[in-house]
Amino acid sequence: MSESLSNPAVIPQTVSVVIPVYHEAQIIGRVVAGVKSVLEAYPGSEVIVVDDGSQDGSGQAAAQAGARVIRHPYNKGNGAAIKTGIRAAQGHIVVFMDGDGQHDPADIPRLVQCMGEYEMVVGARSPRSYSDWDRRMANRVYNVLASYICGANVVDLTSGFRAVRADLAKKFCHLLPNTFSYPSTMTIVMIKAGYSVLFIKIEVSKRIGASKIRILNDGFRFLVIIFRIATLFEPLKIFLPIGLLVLLPGAILAAFRLFVGRPWTLPIMISVSVGFLIIVLGLISEQIALLRTVQFDR
Repeated sequence: MSESLSNPAVIPQTVSVVIPVYHEAQIIGRVVAGVKSVLEAYPGSEVIVVDDGSQDGSGQAAAQAGARVIRHPYNKGNGAAIKTGIRAAQGHIVVFMDGDGQHDPADIPRLVQCMGEYEMVVGARSPRSYSDWDRRMANRVYNVLASYICGANVVDLTSGFRAVRADLAKKFCHLLPNTFSYPSTMTIVMIKAGYSVLFIKIEVSKRIGASKIRILNDGFRFLVIIFRIATLFEPLKIFLPIGLLVLLPGAILAAFRLFVGRPWTLPIMISVSVGFLIIVLGLISEQIALLRTVQFDR
């Protein structure tokens, strides 16, 4: 899971760079031009810009720069644009990056060259990268929570700059949300499905224009997405701590009252019963998750 570029695999495969765009007319042309210059080393590759209902001419600017533009008739969300790009991609490898100027197209080969050994390579933002303090703190919380759920070190859960095998991106496309949370979902899904994921350090610049992410609404949505994917693949890691938190106070008090010869009270019965029920539900959900994992492996 750590960065290891000593023996990068040479991948003579085509690359589809998918860039979701919403009101980025002032910068998207330069982003596309930078990507196209990098893709000259990968014959047959393509740049796909998904214009998510922009009203400022973003799609036209991208097309003039040489991108293949797919336009949504209205704003569906960043994740929905990513899913459109995945379905349209014709390359063997899909690279996702933002259209706001934060990501350096020169880093694309660093992601692609590792795709022989790994199924997904994520550009993890270095400490020197530009980031608002509130987002930096929120990302740390997300990374710790995702690492617990995945049982692996998740260096950057929400990075939107990554390369993925196209067949796997299409396979898990239906699991991605329509919102800004698609990187979180993709990271957890790939790790929990048993695929090899690598994080490499990248430098991220300050975006051009205003951010579309709302820290409170989208931050809460990120947490919901993390828990949703956790219950999809490993629900016991969610149900067991909650069940024990509810059960243990009642169980300890029940043992104490039994020792001193006093009867159990209604709160004790509720605590033990509800806590035990939550743990049992977690065990049942775990079995269902195992059956679902078998379906994903087909």
